[in-house]
Amino acid sequence: MLVDRQNFSTHFDVSRETLERLNEYERLLTKWNTKINLVSRNTLDEVWHRHFADSAQIYQYIDRTATNWLDFGSGAGFPGLIAAVLAQEQRPGMTFKLVESDKRKAAFLMTVSNALGLSAEVVTDRIEALPAQYSDVISARAVAPLHQLLTWATPHAQKSSVLLFPKGNNYESELTNARKHWHIESETFPSITDSGSVILRIRDIKRVD
Repeated sequence: MLVDRQNFSTHFDVSRETLERLNEYERLLTKWNTKINLVSRNTLDEVWHRHFADSAQIYQYIDRTATNWLDFGSGAGFPGLIAAVLAQEQRPGMTFKLVESDKRKAAFLMTVSNALGLSAEVVTDRIEALPAQYSDVISARAVAPLHQLLTWATPHAQKSSVLLFPKGNNYESELTNARKHWHIESETFPSITDSGSVILRIRDIKRVD
């Protein structure tokens, strides 16, 4: 199913105000993408499906008690900033921290966050340099293999933390490789934007080597 501007509201049960924020997000993304490479130009015509819906779909897998969210390698804001847009309406007390080492991309994230009035802090640094965050939710999209993501996440996760990673059709091999080094509790959920992709939900990570 193609999720576009017309059916996004129905699919994700969001208000007109949230749609207006996403319209502004799209406008800023299109404007900035002419100057810096935020997303592939051939995906701009399907931004609501390829980027907005692909990011928004992970929001349903967080715990009800979650109050803070950490997003690695945020780039153009997917999935972290999209989740912040949804939370603005549904969980107004939730805070977001977006980690992006590229200063130009970080400037874009700050511009969008300020324009939309989001509770999001942008950290312009490498993930490895970030002090422990004790985050309820940790996410990353198209940043690194699962083993590396778990290495980055461990200093910031609590026992109750939920890790959400959209992955492509090689996710099984990534899980197999990660389990050589980690004990994890994992679940997979089908992606609504790509039949070969999944969302990995991971809890209780512990190193085994």
